[in-house]
Amino acid sequence: YRHKQTSRIQGVVRFPSVRKKMVEKYVREAPMIRGPKFLNTLRSHTVWEHTPVKLFCTVEGYPTPILKWYKDGVIIDLSSMKYIVQDNVGIHSLEIPKCETDDTAQYTAVAANIHGQVSSQASVIVKMSTPLSENFKLGPIGHVPSLIKYTKINITFLETFGSAFGTEGDTITLSATMAISPNIANLQPEAQWFRDDTRLSDSKWVKIESGRGSTKLTLPHLNKDDEGFYTLRMVTKGGDHSCFFVHGPPPMPGAPGAPMDIKIHDANRDYVIVSWKPPNTTTEGPIIGYFVDRCETGTENWVQCNDSPIKICKYPVSGLFEGHSYYFRVRAINSHGVSKPSRISDPIAALDPTEFERLHAIKLGGKLDVVTYQEEVEGDKLPGTPSKLHASETDRTYVVLSWKSAPYHGRAPVWYYIEKCLAGTAAWQRVSTQVPVRSPRYAVFDLAEGKEYLFRVLAANMYGTSEASEPTEPIQTHELRVPSAPGQVVATRETDTSVVIQWAEPKEPNDLIGYYIDVCVKGSKDWGSANHKPHKSNKFVVQGLTTGETYSFRVQAINELGLSDESQESAPITVKAALKTPSAPYDIALLACDGKSMVLNWKRPVHSGGSPVTDYYINKRRHGEHTWREVNIPPIKERLFKVEHLTAGAVYEFMVYGGSLAGLGAPSGLSKPFHCNTWTMPEPGPPYDLTFCEIRDDSVVAEWKAPVYTGASPITGYFVDFAKKGSDEWHCSNETRAVSYCYHKVTGLEVGESYVFRVRAVNTDGAGKPSFTSDPVVAKAVEGTEMTCTVDEESGDIVLSFESCQITESSRFVWKKFYKEITDFSKGIVIKTEGSTSKLIFKHPDKEDVGCFSVAVTNTDGVSASHEIHAEVLEKMLAKSYGIRHPVIPLKTQLAYKILERGRMRFWLQAEHISSAVTYKFFANNMELSPNNPNHAGHDVETGIIEFVLDHFTEDSEGTFTVQIEDGKARGQSSLVLIGNDFKVALADAEYQRSEYIRVKEGKRVCIYAVLMLSLEFILVVCYFISQVDNLKKETVLHWYKDDVEITPEGPVDLTSGVCKLPISLVNCSYRHTHYTEHSVSVCICTSKHAFSCFCSTGSSAAELGIHCTATGIQLHCHMKYYTEEMKIHWLHTDSKLSHSEKVHIGGTPCMATMEIIEPTEKDKGLYQMQIIDTEKTYTRTIDLSGDGKSDNRGTVLGGLPDVVTIMEKKTLSLTCTVCGDPKPQVTWFKNGAEVYPDDQYLVSLESGKFASLTIKGVSLDDSGRYTMTVQNKFGGESVDIVVSIYKHGDTIPPAKPTLTPKTIIPPKRPIEMPVSKVAAAAPAPGSSPAGAKSPVPPKGVKSPTPARSVKSPTPAKRK
Repeated sequence: YRHKQTSRIQGVVRFPSVRKKMVEKYVREAPMIRGPKFLNTLRSHTVWEHTPVKLFCTVEGYPTPILKWYKDGVIIDLSSMKYIVQDNVGIHSLEIPKCETDDTAQYTAVAANIHGQVSSQASVIVKMSTPLSENFKLGPIGHVPSLIKYTKINITFLETFGSAFGTEGDTITLSATMAISPNIANLQPEAQWFRDDTRLSDSKWVKIESGRGSTKLTLPHLNKDDEGFYTLRMVTKGGDHSCFFVHGPPPMPGAPGAPMDIKIHDANRDYVIVSWKPPNTTTEGPIIGYFVDRCETGTENWVQCNDSPIKICKYPVSGLFEGHSYYFRVRAINSHGVSKPSRISDPIAALDPTEFERLHAIKLGGKLDVVTYQEEVEGDKLPGTPSKLHASETDRTYVVLSWKSAPYHGRAPVWYYIEKCLAGTAAWQRVSTQVPVRSPRYAVFDLAEGKEYLFRVLAANMYGTSEASEPTEPIQTHELRVPSAPGQVVATRETDTSVVIQWAEPKEPNDLIGYYIDVCVKGSKDWGSANHKPHKSNKFVVQGLTTGETYSFRVQAINELGLSDESQESAPITVKAALKTPSAPYDIALLACDGKSMVLNWKRPVHSGGSPVTDYYINKRRHGEHTWREVNIPPIKERLFKVEHLTAGAVYEFMVYGGSLAGLGAPSGLSKPFHCNTWTMPEPGPPYDLTFCEIRDDSVVAEWKAPVYTGASPITGYFVDFAKKGSDEWHCSNETRAVSYCYHKVTGLEVGESYVFRVRAVNTDGAGKPSFTSDPVVAKAVEGTEMTCTVDEESGDIVLSFESCQITESSRFVWKKFYKEITDFSKGIVIKTEGSTSKLIFKHPDKEDVGCFSVAVTNTDGVSASHEIHAEVLEKMLAKSYGIRHPVIPLKTQLAYKILERGRMRFWLQAEHISSAVTYKFFANNMELSPNNPNHAGHDVETGIIEFVLDHFTEDSEGTFTVQIEDGKARGQSSLVLIGNDFKVALADAEYQRSEYIRVKEGKRVCIYAVLMLSLEFILVVCYFISQVDNLKKETVLHWYKDDVEITPEGPVDLTSGVCKLPISLVNCSYRHTHYTEHSVSVCICTSKHAFSCFCSTGSSAAELGIHCTATGIQLHCHMKYYTEEMKIHWLHTDSKLSHSEKVHIGGTPCMATMEIIEPTEKDKGLYQMQIIDTEKTYTRTIDLSGDGKSDNRGTVLGGLPDVVTIMEKKTLSLTCTVCGDPKPQVTWFKNGAEVYPDDQYLVSLESGKFASLTIKGVSLDDSGRYTMTVQNKFGGESVDIVVSIYKHGDTIPPAKPTLTPKTIIPPKRPIEMPVSKVAAAAPAPGSSPAGAKSPVPPKGVKSPTPARSVKSPTPAKRK
């Protein structure tokens, strides 16, 4: 626009008449043109250093524009006082009083008001004024002294840029450094940056910086438009390249990506056409349409141009104001939401493109010309008919028409009408326009797709309308369709992170814009986008792939209407570097010679080309000849070969090739001339294959192979020499003693220094030839090269693990012991490698597994590590391994029992924790008990309780009961011994519960109890029949026996009364009576000299209260020898009477009263009493459950132990306290849960049964931990924890942090055995009956008969 204006009116705007005429023109059009405008633009300058420069420009506009100055796109800071800015009524200037070389830049003046903005640019180049030397001075620009031949500038890239990835809105920088020769300040090569073959320059979105030996490209605000293939080109040499992808997260999940490549076409007075490229929708839903937004320059008010989404990637925006500048952007929409907006377009002004074609110059004579518009020259009249009407652009829904205006010489403004009609009809319709069409170019919108139209134009002014122009030929709108799917997709390997994709073009391109490539991991259906900007060619490099992963690819074509169908998927391809031939072997060495043959060795190629080098070929020739001869036809697999059939005394040269799957590589360099003379020196030959591992900051481990030629005597050792790279000063690492093995750790190196090494073998005759000098090794540790040694918590295996910080596809982990590769796996050694981690696993570890183990990773930068297992550490790991392989299930309680109804016996224990897969077996006297009916077995995972209910507990059940538990790998066992009195008590209780069940549940049985009635003359035995009356029969009889001899009572027996009596005048025998109906019952009555006193003091026969731990709480019980109907039992807690409830269960048997506290708490502590009240006296039995141990016989800790002990290592620690209990308790010490056994370091003692101590001699850090002392006897006990902390000599004493650890009460392991009274001890044994007779006498546990049901007794309530 500016160029046309300048070219047409230059030379005439200088005159006042012309300027006045143009002012009038713009005054009439003031309502339309108010944006800023440069009358004079900036001009570029080249100045010398330290001289001033001033930039001028003239701006007009209404309202008055505001002008800002920029330097290389950055606003100039006027507060620095370096610049002088002036504004004189629209004439603006920027002055730099004293220029420096860093002032060389591009300066921009930006003028803006509410109607838009314009800019003008100029370059300022500041040249150095100081000559480079006396003989070298810069001439004019472009002149170079003849001393410098710069036809070729050598450029070597030192650092290049690779693939880069970013997200929208980020900043990314690509940089490169280079060596330039010759490097002259004023002759620096120009760095040129390209994106997809389009050269880039400094702008708002691109920043380029170049200096001596470096260049940098910065993209400050990434957008999808920035995606592409970047190339750096210097003046003489092309640079490296990189393609990278930009993809940002959508504003909401599932929304499409932003459109890109916004362009403006066909700008006119009131409309423009906006086009763009669609985003990739591989991972999102299909696009419904697009919204186009506009914004006037100088404002931030974005206005949506279309009310409903448009489906094609082109849209005509109408309704613009002439002379205003606009920005445009586009947003995509799908069913999930709206995308981010695209990058805004360049500003575009809405102007009439034919305005300057209507300018007309009038000659006034002399040098004066008047420039005016053609319609202002002559008087008023109708305009002529337009001609040459045609379509300059055709699309799906619009046509851009152009025509030639007829000559017109009137003063009235002219506008145009456009009419259209469908082809084949005469129905002309006038096209509705929002503003008058004044230019001979107009876009007709809203046409039907694929239809043919005719168009014509009419010119009009205030005086009327011209004739219609000739109609156009039928113009058909495009019927656009999406492209067809691309053809076959072929993927080929390129690098270890990229793949080259090629495909066939679609058969129906349909205005193809480009392609989108999708990528998917094999076996997955998650397709991702490989590019987010349409790619124009049918070849693409997919970057950023995972090495070793397998991928599939597909391609979609795209045009402005949308995406095509997907192509067929490519064949899966694994990402690997493309195979190349290996590089050349090098350093051919002579290891031995016998006059007829030579033994050669060489170093493997540095680069394998992606495939292992497996074959080698040797060529030979005599020194001075030119013909090479092959030494071997079959390939050599090792780098050691004996070349035979040589001529003695001749001189030979050799050359070696390496081969792989990719082919034969380049040959090595010529070897040194080798003389074929027999080696006779007594010293050994040179070692070979010198390699390195465990490279650290100050050390390195060297390995080598023994010489082929040993000399006159066996080799006794090796010396390792090293020198700094480039130095001839060698130092021996082990000068005092030669090492006898083929490895050595060289220490004392400097960090970051580069060293070379060599090895010399030694025998009794001295040191032999040194090996070939190694390649340089830099003493710098590689991060992440530590090996760990642990015990597997699940299997108990000892595992050496190493994770490599570097790994390649061809890398291999080589494990060694004492630097010899491990090849014997017969002892349970397993090597397991997954990804970058390798493990050496000892399945069956033993004491022989001590030593130094190392691992090296091939095809890396020397990644390796080692770990030495010492005997002491191995012993601890073996102990831990044994514990893991043979785990024990921890038990809260040992096996115990409880009597249930019907006399069934419940055996139970509680484990710390069990799983649902737990299994168990119960044994009685080594015989497994069946869990089937009538027995029952079960467990509860939540509580850890395992139980077994034995239905028949009889006299044959006496013995040991055992449970064996297995839960996964863990096992546990617990036993309960029921013999002697313990068994008798349990059996008596079981029989009583069984008889009670029969009496209560079954009924219709006769229950007979014998009661002794005492007087001074005789004892009266009274039998009470407690039964249903209808159970007595006429044939029922009663018989009395004394020692199995029947006694006939005096007087008749009346059974209907329910009572029969037998007076005994002399109390010195045992009597038994039996009642026969359908059943018989016998009662044994024992008498002695003390019987009378016992019968008179029945309450005094009660034993002291005892404690028994149950699965649900604590049970208090009292054994009683005798019981009468007059006796009453009361339980009290701290003088408060207790009654039967859910919390307190009161019950018992004829020989034992019980009271059980369910789930006891702190409130249940205190003094408990049992009151036995008979006819004459009240007897009290008490027990203290307050926890102070005063009245408890269990083992207790009285004090003396601290909570925390802190002591310095190598000191002696003594832990001493006072314990008590009756009987004397047993003291056990534990460390971290494991029992402490006495040895040379640990001394355990218990003096006088009161003073317990643990002494640790020479404590070390390993002795730190939690120690536990348990004090326990058959009544239970306590456990106390002590934390021991050890610190080193010289360290600060760590602060003691005692934690309140209460004592833990330990319940008794089995029911408490109460002492037997003297009366019971004097009673006759149950087996005193005659031999061979079945004794009806009950077990000894039943000491007295049960009273009638009307008599109160400690018998428990009826169980349901």
